[in-house]
Amino acid sequence: MKPDSNLIWIVIMMVLTQFVAFYLVKDLDWKWVLFWAYAFGSCVNHSMTLAIHEVSHNSAFGHYKAMWNRWFGIFANLPIGVPYSVSFKRYHMDHHRYLGGDGIDVDIPTDFEGWFFCTTFRKFIWVILQPLFYAFRPLFINPKPISYLEIINTVIQITFDIVVYYVLGVKSLVYMLAASLFGLGLHPISGHFIAEHYMFLKGHETYSYYGPLNLLTFNVGYHNEHHDFPNIPGKSLPLVRKIAAEYYDNLPHYNSWIKVLYDFVMDDTISPYSRMKRHLKGNEVQE
Repeated sequence: MKPDSNLIWIVIMMVLTQFVAFYLVKDLDWKWVLFWAYAFGSCVNHSMTLAIHEVSHNSAFGHYKAMWNRWFGIFANLPIGVPYSVSFKRYHMDHHRYLGGDGIDVDIPTDFEGWFFCTTFRKFIWVILQPLFYAFRPLFINPKPISYLEIINTVIQITFDIVVYYVLGVKSLVYMLAASLFGLGLHPISGHFIAEHYMFLKGHETYSYYGPLNLLTFNVGYHNEHHDFPNIPGKSLPLVRKIAAEYYDNLPHYNSWIKVLYDFVMDDTISPYSRMKRHLKGNEVQE
């Protein structure tokens, strides 16, 4: 349970890589702008959201430098295009403390999502629009007062977007935003949204994924391990599994996020309702 200093340099290199990509696409035809947004930018931007997930657990600078992590998360947010980092931290800590908590855990789909997106075609549309549901769901389930850090995150992000538009042009801005929309929607990496907590098997509400895409996602696939030890950085989660193999090896797990997406859409017994929801008792201390 110690910081991962390598995370700092990886995030810096990813941000700089996207800055270079913004420059390279500024004069391309629109079809190539969108092609590279899906083929390349989507992978980087989705990976960046999972770097922000790591930073939300203070994995970059440690718990004694919590504010350094918040500022670094705002920096990592830049190529995503939408202010996200600070709000994610606030809601994600509630997800860990009150997993499945009714009215608290905004990872749980709304009743409308479960009721409406219940057919194969509608679930397919739901997968495409996942980033929009994740963005607006907190406003309906558990709205929080806006913090000063969220205001700073928003001002810095909008300023950056304006600079990209005026310096590089509209194609670079569209590439950035499309990369986030594509990467968090119908994309192989997005299988982790559904793989983590949807009950494909009764009685099992959290699943790990041990496939190759963990290399791009800071081992977020090791999800049982992550919820058991949220203060261990992603790079060390495979070691957790190795040390405690008798606890993890016999649990149901996935080896393909693409298959998870396919099964979710095609299986009539699975829908956004396929989540464990708990009615919490007592006083909750939210982030």
